[in-house]
Amino acid sequence: MMKENKFDWVNFYEEFAQVLRKYKDNRHELIEKVRRIYEVTGIAMPTLERGNQIVDIDPFTVIGLFNKGLGENSRKRVIAAIADIFGLKSPIPTDFSGIPVVNPQNATFYYFLGDRGDNDINELWELFEYALQYVENPTGDKRETVGRYFDLAMSKKGIGNSKLTIGLYWIAPYDFISLDKHNVQYIYKSGEFPEEHVASLPEIEGKIPSGKYFAIVKKLKEYALSTDKYKSFPELSHNAWLFSKEKGRAIRDSKGDGLADEDVSTVHYWIYSPGDNASMWDEFYEKGIMGIGWDEIGDLLQYSSKDEMQKAMKERIGPNFSFRNSALATWQFVHEMKPGDIVFAKKGQNQIVGWGIVETAYYYDPSENEEYPNLRKVKWKDKGEWEHPGKAVTKTLTDITQYTQYVEKLLALFGKDTSDEEIEAVKVEYPTYTENDFLNEVYMEPYTYYSLVDRVKNKMNVILQGPPGVGKTYAAKRLAYSIMGIKDPERVMMIQFHQSYSYEDFIEGYRPVKGGGFDIEKGVFYEFCNKAELDPENEYFFIIDEINRGNISKIFGELFMLIESDKRGNTIRLLYSGDGFMVPKNLYIIGTMNTADRSLAMLDYALRRRFAFFNMKPAFDYDGFREYRIKLKSEKFDELINCVERLNSEIVADDSLGEGFCIGHSYFCGKDEIDDSVLSGIVEYELIPLLKEYWFTCCLMHLVY
Repeated sequence: MMKENKFDWVNFYEEFAQVLRKYKDNRHELIEKVRRIYEVTGIAMPTLERGNQIVDIDPFTVIGLFNKGLGENSRKRVIAAIADIFGLKSPIPTDFSGIPVVNPQNATFYYFLGDRGDNDINELWELFEYALQYVENPTGDKRETVGRYFDLAMSKKGIGNSKLTIGLYWIAPYDFISLDKHNVQYIYKSGEFPEEHVASLPEIEGKIPSGKYFAIVKKLKEYALSTDKYKSFPELSHNAWLFSKEKGRAIRDSKGDGLADEDVSTVHYWIYSPGDNASMWDEFYEKGIMGIGWDEIGDLLQYSSKDEMQKAMKERIGPNFSFRNSALATWQFVHEMKPGDIVFAKKGQNQIVGWGIVETAYYYDPSENEEYPNLRKVKWKDKGEWEHPGKAVTKTLTDITQYTQYVEKLLALFGKDTSDEEIEAVKVEYPTYTENDFLNEVYMEPYTYYSLVDRVKNKMNVILQGPPGVGKTYAAKRLAYSIMGIKDPERVMMIQFHQSYSYEDFIEGYRPVKGGGFDIEKGVFYEFCNKAELDPENEYFFIIDEINRGNISKIFGELFMLIESDKRGNTIRLLYSGDGFMVPKNLYIIGTMNTADRSLAMLDYALRRRFAFFNMKPAFDYDGFREYRIKLKSEKFDELINCVERLNSEIVADDSLGEGFCIGHSYFCGKDEIDDSVLSGIVEYELIPLLKEYWFTCCLMHLVY
């Protein structure tokens, strides 16, 4: 089949596949060259084995080093290093549009040492070799041999249709079709192919056998030759990628408006105990369910809050216990866990016994299990015994999504067996979030908002500063969403600085490991920067609440230079690991700073030079707040606001205080109705303590009432 010049990546991939054949019986040298790739590029080497003590590797995993969601710059650096180290002659690709990639959390084609079979990697090499022989001489005998090793590979854990056929497509894209999600959707469901042709294709199974796969390849190749629309598999795959991209854009454009973060759906990770010391694990695994107890308080849907659940537990089980953690776990099980979330089942604090994917919403059914009537359906994917990294929490159910390194360690126990098909099947929907949404929620004039957005985009680092109660933290995340145009929590991270926060928490540092010794663990900013680098087409926002409470020089270390807008994309060596690191150009930093906190020293000049500062003021005179006051229809509330405005005038006039100590509007927001108890609570428990910090010896009651 004639090869189109526009797919300039094909020659490079095919040449690299041919070169890799030489290392089938010399894998030690191949491993050393893989290590050399990352030494040359300064990019951190991905995890290819526990502790990266690599003893063997297959050719598909090697090609996957630059086909697993890397940012384009990093991808080209890895490819350039490969071309040099392996002596490739083909031009380095300039366009990667439409090339399928594997899930970065499931990028190896094998399980880690101790969990894989003795011949797993050997069989991948055989599949690789015979697939190339079949391309050179497509006889029936050779296809049968390829099919045998195809089926052996497909039978392994961690291998599915998408991953295995992507690997074959990489090495011979004109002879093998990738059954990744874009192609499958395009071929079977887009309507772009004649119905009679789609009907003639074998159905896609969970792990498709080689006979059906080759039948799909044959029929699609025949169809491609019979039409001018698809001249080859690369042409077809590129069209599928474009179709998927356009469909994704249409879905985003059609989303409804959202109010806060409750309407955002994303995949969460949970660690869960199936009964005391996993006593219910066998039964739950067999039935495909997960359950929690608390049968004493009945159907959990009858409670409208965690407090109500906690109260019921105290009344029906025992008044002398707190039940705070129990109420949180039951509330999360009912209201926060969602279909598509991933659950790790544990036994005690030292053992993991399996993992699965949540399939249904919460339901109450004491007839199914009298002791554990609060249930969800789960597609359990694995069962066994794995040593837990460190000690697990003792709670029945814990959301561990934010602890990314912990999640990665748990995934690694299963050879990162969260297969592409399973993860991609999870439907994640993010509502749009517009400028108008921001202006409706944050009391700010439109011209002020546009000025703030300009500062964020031009400087890339902005600090929202102002007195307490002006909504700095509330505004920060919504500002990020409004710039992104969508409420995607995966692209926004918020942390809070404090006096003990360190470089080790932020970037990387040594942490003790089980069995003695120390290992380098990456910090939250390092991980978030890497995440942003892998998705260069989208903006990412890192929000630092109370940024002036940390020791800035200590926390940022050598990164001070890298966060400047004109230094983005430059790489330096990190202090502990020596890894190359950069702050990507699509990452923005938003800090918040309380100007009334006199316990803090002046900000480091180096920080001030690298950030734009935006003053947020009380919004009592903004149209939005006035409308809010009118809706409440409370004369007493109006009198209190008028009094606070007069008090702010006194604060501004006081030489020892000034504008940075005014009382903000957020103390009075979020009220559906107003009565004397609400007003008294605001004054006695929020305003008076604040004012006492301002004027330690003055009696201020007459100023407020």
